Amino acid sequence: MEERYARVVAALEKRGIKAIYVPDKEGAQQELLERIPAGASVGIGGSMTIQELEVEEALAAKGCEVVWHWRAPSPDQIDPLRRRALGCDFYLASSNALTEDGRLVNIDGTGNRVMGMVYGPRRVILVVGVNKLAADLGAALDRIRREACPANARRLKRKTPCAATGQCNDCNSPDRMCQVTTIIEGKPSSTDLEVILVGEKLGY
Repeated sequence: MEERYARVVAALEKRGIKAIYVPDKEGAQQELLERIPAGASVGIGGSMTIQELEVEEALAAKGCEVVWHWRAPSPDQIDPLRRRALGCDFYLASSNALTEDGRLVNIDGTGNRVMGMVYGPRRVILVVGVNKLAADLGAALDRIRREACPANARRLKRKTPCAATGQCNDCNSPDRMCQVTTIIEGKPSSTDLEVILVGEKLGY
């Protein structure tokens, strides 16, 4: 493990957040599947990282119920699935940024993803690619506004300035996605939170 990654893992653990490093996507898949027992319910927040890990089929094969609003059969089922996911045994997501001193920084539109990270599910596992690492809080917010938000706006076909320009304009667009900003400074008191840091690029 590179010294930088070891420092980040140590910083998370100092904040009471369990953390491990794995070198690649396959290692992250294995760690997730080892942690989630057969028959568990698994909620997933909006996450390109989790989608890239392709663990849904393996979880279903273990008899797990996977609750993910991205798989809603119709638009009217999206919000009910978001709410159901918050009551699952496990919750999987990523973080928009992770500072080198161990803070998890996120910007959300609806807020279900960031809520699931801190309260509701019994166990939360965040899978974070090294492309999400940032030197400090300012760099983390800059990274999200420059990398994550424009990419997500384009993916969701939002009519926002950032979708067109790739730059945050702190807009007041009706399609604005940057509505909730959270900083996890340490382990939430009622949530078992773990971070799997992956030594390759995942998600936005």
